[in-house]
Amino acid sequence: MSSQLSPQRLAQAFRYATDWFEVYVEETNALNVYPVPDGDTGTNMHLTLQSVRRELDLADTSRMSEVARAISYGSLLGARGNSGVITSQILKGFAEAIKNAPQLTPMLLAQALEEGSKTGYRAVMKPVEGTILTVSKGIAEGARAKAEANLEEVLEGALKGGREALSRTPELLPVLKQAGVVDAGGAGLLRLMEGLDGYMRGLPLPQPPKIEKYAQTAFAEEEFGYCTEFLMDGVKEPVEKIREVVAPYGDSLLVVGAEGYVKGHIHTNDPDGLLAMVARYGKMVRTKVEDMTQQHSEILSMVGAADETPPPTGLVAVATGWGLVKALRGLGARIVAGGQTANPSVQDILDAIKSLPNPQVIVLPNNSNVIMSANQAAELAGEIGKNVTVIPTRTLGAGLAASVLYQAEQPAAELVSDMEEAAGRTITLEVTRASRSVEIGGIAVTEGQPIGLENDQLVLSADSPEEALFKLVEGVAQDGYEILTVFHGPVVAKNTLDALASRLTQAFPHLSLEVHPGGPDLYDYLAVLE
Repeated sequence: MSSQLSPQRLAQAFRYATDWFEVYVEETNALNVYPVPDGDTGTNMHLTLQSVRRELDLADTSRMSEVARAISYGSLLGARGNSGVITSQILKGFAEAIKNAPQLTPMLLAQALEEGSKTGYRAVMKPVEGTILTVSKGIAEGARAKAEANLEEVLEGALKGGREALSRTPELLPVLKQAGVVDAGGAGLLRLMEGLDGYMRGLPLPQPPKIEKYAQTAFAEEEFGYCTEFLMDGVKEPVEKIREVVAPYGDSLLVVGAEGYVKGHIHTNDPDGLLAMVARYGKMVRTKVEDMTQQHSEILSMVGAADETPPPTGLVAVATGWGLVKALRGLGARIVAGGQTANPSVQDILDAIKSLPNPQVIVLPNNSNVIMSANQAAELAGEIGKNVTVIPTRTLGAGLAASVLYQAEQPAAELVSDMEEAAGRTITLEVTRASRSVEIGGIAVTEGQPIGLENDQLVLSADSPEEALFKLVEGVAQDGYEILTVFHGPVVAKNTLDALASRLTQAFPHLSLEVHPGGPDLYDYLAVLE
């Protein structure tokens, strides 16, 4: 039995707990009904924990302060969804309690779990009992009762208290009782604690449970259609101010922050207006918008799917920008979040491949920096019997064009050639801002200036994003191209967008123009010429 735990072993315990949690991702997803039946609680919490693991891998784990920072900072940056953000705040409180200690003792573990619960409650504007918060309180109370014992007994007490609290959640939330389930976020938090306990006791990873039921089938669609998240850097305003201006846009609101970063989560019917508004307060690092209506339909279609033979070919696409993600998902792709400035890991891509039931999978990296990771994930997937083909798409436009030809019912060998050809014919035009002053290929740009890229290569600079896009189209809109699809970012004003669309239509009458919101993060425009 252990009386203390070194920083290195605590870091290893969190890594092991992340692997333990992965076993129960789909089980946790299947439980989810609160605050909406969107079905991704397990996935979001796992992504949050994976971000912690990545930070731990970069940290000096011989120092408790560095381990604590990795837990707090990693969970904030990686937090996804309502339960993921609350989990990040529970871990933030946990980290704050341990950061100055040389070792983790039983008493300190109990105190850290208690502080984690309190921090979680403080992060929510209107805390609701019967959720992950209730379970965090039960975990803290159970740990406190065993604080004078050893670490294993503290964890045993925490699990007992948490399980008792979880069992009460249906009585506290009628929506859970209606579905006949316990709270998904609370169940996920207990799986994390089980993983820590499993590490301390040297237990092997369990086998994934079989999913017999999806709780979401008991519910209609949500009032607010889009689960919207943002991560901003360089925010000067207090978190409370950001929370106040976001609140009118919807419900299920969480806004938290640390070290100049602010992470927000809300369910809304106006994701573009929301993101445009919050962008005034800092630099937008990452956004994510999920269509919960579509996601709910996907969940309903999964009922009974385990007993059916899946079609031969699945599709995985790396993407950022909620409009592009929606378009790719509508074409049948399983999405891996990421792209420019936020490249997904090999593990992220491998997880997406493994999550598909199809024996063959096509992967679209959609960024030159992601191709190598995609190839490594494909190689690893081969070891578990998946036949994976990577089409080395270097842009989101190329990936979108390839996805149009995807058909799950056809073998990958019959799809790849045509998809590669479609990707090769497509021209992707991107407008963003220069990150530094430099001259490349005779093109001089200054920091912050709008620049234009053609198929990922810098070709021009301009005085405005709209002028940059027009010049890009002008340079390539020769005969043979028929469709111009433009995705714009949240900070583009409607009158500006209308004027740009009118100018493009008049100058290039042979092109059929489509304009959509939800372009990639950090980009004013992304256009696809086909």
